[in-house]
Amino acid sequence: MPTERERMLAGELYDPRDPELVAERERARELVQLYNRTGATDRESRRLLLSELFGAVGERPTVEPPFRCDYGEQLSVGDDFFANFGCVFLDVCPIAFGDRCLLGPSVHVYAATHPLDAETRAAGRECGEPVTVGDDVWIGGQAVLNPGVDIGDRAVVASGAVVTDDVPADAVVGGNPATVVRELD
Repeated sequence: MPTERERMLAGELYDPRDPELVAERERARELVQLYNRTGATDRESRRLLLSELFGAVGERPTVEPPFRCDYGEQLSVGDDFFANFGCVFLDVCPIAFGDRCLLGPSVHVYAATHPLDAETRAAGRECGEPVTVGDDVWIGGQAVLNPGVDIGDRAVVASGAVVTDDVPADAVVGGNPATVVRELD
């Protein structure tokens, strides 16, 4: 019988009230609070905290405080990752960023979702889908990436866009829902 954590990571319905999951979220909140209190010049402490919190961390990551995440362990960031102030990552399933990704302020990335069926929602069950962001991607401020989307290499997501479907490589998307507004050379 799979655990609630195994169900969560597989994108199946799970119970977020499970004691193991509650403890993991509390651990993440403590680390996030500590991270958000570190000084702007204390880069080494920040790097160590990200390495403890995130599942994988490339070289030279920058995450400007404050930021929030559910678990942290399902987050991976590549080399030269940059997230500006106020980003939120709901990582009930993996959220993976490639190398040289740039996130504007208040970008939200949601791997978490809820069942469409009202009875199942009312019973407290949740689910999720992984989010993958390729290399050299720029995501503008206040953009939202919804569960299950893949963002192709070198794509640009305009500020305020709500991404509900995959974004092809070398494309600029904008709007709500986001659509391709330009192909890059």
